[in-house]
Amino acid sequence: MRDTTEWYRSFGEVEVRGQSAIYEEWALSIAEDSKLIGVIERLPLQKRQPNLIFAVSRLLGAPEGGYPAFREWLLANWSAVADEAMVRMTQTNEPRRCASLLPALALLPGPLALLEVGASAGLCLYPDRYSYHYDGREPLHPLTGPSSVVLDCATTGPVPIPLTLPEIVWRAGIDLRPLDVHSAEDMLWLETLVWPEQEERRLRLLAAIGIAREDPPLLVEGDATTALAELTKEAPADATLVVVASGVLVYLAFDERMRFVDTVRALDTDWISLEGVGGLPSVGAALPDGDVPGGRFVLALNERPLAYTGPHGQSLDWL
Repeated sequence: MRDTTEWYRSFGEVEVRGQSAIYEEWALSIAEDSKLIGVIERLPLQKRQPNLIFAVSRLLGAPEGGYPAFREWLLANWSAVADEAMVRMTQTNEPRRCASLLPALALLPGPLALLEVGASAGLCLYPDRYSYHYDGREPLHPLTGPSSVVLDCATTGPVPIPLTLPEIVWRAGIDLRPLDVHSAEDMLWLETLVWPEQEERRLRLLAAIGIAREDPPLLVEGDATTALAELTKEAPADATLVVVASGVLVYLAFDERMRFVDTVRALDTDWISLEGVGGLPSVGAALPDGDVPGGRFVLALNERPLAYTGPHGQSLDWL
């Protein structure tokens, strides 16, 4: 079982350092706070996630500032936080991840049919509707012109950036609890999952929600494994079907994760994963020897690693 203290320390030192000073202070302070660790450990393992506890607390009115005030609020309101955490799940839907996914999609013959597992509100199902800016290269826009969502991404190595965006003729997603882009409550939760101080990221999220509202994706409520095979049958036969798993497998127990892998392997489909280094054993085993950059994801196509990436698509280092 994952050690809660180390979980919070790692979240502060690796995941949010340089991204959110507030979350970094909260996480590192909790890691040294045995009383609060004991309170958090009353929850089931998957409900102890720092990102979940912090987002639920902010949703319920926790002050966004120094740790002493947050600690006082959290202890006073723990019952409400625990109840809310039990019915919520981390559903971060970062459209900037499309900047990492796009070069992998460009390696596949079009037109494409996208099926995302753990789709949240489906904002990563629109790589053809966003504009991209890779380093100093010429911006890449949809055929209809510049998008209201511009994804900046720093790169190293020979990234196969396409000259045009892929043609996507079908887009669908699976989630245990899909979020509706037309629901104010669902979108408030999605917005709250953006870390404090990340105003640019919040505005990008709102712009992506606006694009999705114009043409909502097909989202199916269900388990990543059991619903997958059935939904693939709805994809058009003349398109290349691509299953996408982006920052979701970490939330599955190892046995569930391996069942998902077996399910995808049995399908007639390509699949792109964008997960933490330890997310997929087959991908990890195929990585080059040497130190793995801390806090990075690995982009892989059909379990073949292609690049290290920032977890929110902010960087792409091609292998």
